[in-house]
Amino acid sequence: MAWNTEIRTEMRAALLKWYTEHQRSLPWRETADAYGIWVSEVMLQQTQVATVIPYYNRFMAAFPTVTALADADQEAILKLWEGLGYYARARNLHKAARVVVDQFDGVIPGEKEAFKSLPGVGDYIAAAVLSIAFDLPLAVVDGNVKRVLARLCTLDAPVNHSPSHKKFQALADDLLDCSVPCQFNQAMMELGALVCTPKNPGCDTCPLRQQCRAVQTETVAAYPRRNKTKPVPTHHIAVGVVEKGDTLLITQRKQEGLLGGLWEFPGGKVEKNEDAPSACVREIAEETGIKVAILSHLTRVKHAYTHFKIEMDVYLCRYVSGRVQLDGPVDHRWIRLPEIQAYPFPKANHKFIPLLTSPEEKTNNLPA
Repeated sequence: MAWNTEIRTEMRAALLKWYTEHQRSLPWRETADAYGIWVSEVMLQQTQVATVIPYYNRFMAAFPTVTALADADQEAILKLWEGLGYYARARNLHKAARVVVDQFDGVIPGEKEAFKSLPGVGDYIAAAVLSIAFDLPLAVVDGNVKRVLARLCTLDAPVNHSPSHKKFQALADDLLDCSVPCQFNQAMMELGALVCTPKNPGCDTCPLRQQCRAVQTETVAAYPRRNKTKPVPTHHIAVGVVEKGDTLLITQRKQEGLLGGLWEFPGGKVEKNEDAPSACVREIAEETGIKVAILSHLTRVKHAYTHFKIEMDVYLCRYVSGRVQLDGPVDHRWIRLPEIQAYPFPKANHKFIPLLTSPEEKTNNLPA
């Protein structure tokens, strides 16, 4: 649907008035610096605002300029990103910062095609950064905006179906106030975050309730539509904390793919008809070339990723023989336990790392 000029003008005015009165005070709203805005938008993808704020503040303190980020070591960047997830975002931001320094003299380009040429910059990041930092008339479409539009128009297009994006983008483009795209885009996202929420939306306080079809038809709870998704699989993983004297073995994942560049304790999937202790010994041998013996079961960790879940049995192991020869990981270290703080680890590993400081944990028995 498209709104007529009068209704569109009313909606824009009401939304901007509401935003002026109700917007949250957020650290990235206190700067007009394109770099700071860019960092915030990358962090905010698929992550809640409350989670991002402390990460953003620490990151900007460590890397206050695009040049500082470009000059930084990737491991230092991943360490600051540790726990935020979706680590490809951090790796791409680092690569993009280097491109900005090398090809754009350290100045973030304010032109759409140039900015979109940077690693990790897609339509959403481009629209968000260029509209907020440079006031370009580009409509932002994220999950919050889709929910607002779906209810405004009782749009049946499923929000989790890729071809639907064009419909949402067309509606957002039509509604965008091109005279103040910076404020308008933030207002749309803020409305979805604070009022037009997934559950129990505050329709009575919504500035667009008069124009909202879902409110008029009393079908707010039915929108946005979503396609049913398949249940995510659960993988059984076995991991070994290998002790050699007073050191522990850690390995580094490949740069590409899930958790790229992070360090972890070696291990892998438990195969069909295989028990977890055997899988632990086998996986360590395959990945590192060394032979280990299991001392005890440390704990079982459960963790969810976007497309799958894991149940990870963690074992304390003793180095027996062999020289490390990696097959899969790209690097390894024998470290003392206090040194572990210097390395970026996946969140699943952090769920058991604190137990390594408790000697009594080593007395646990193998599971039945």
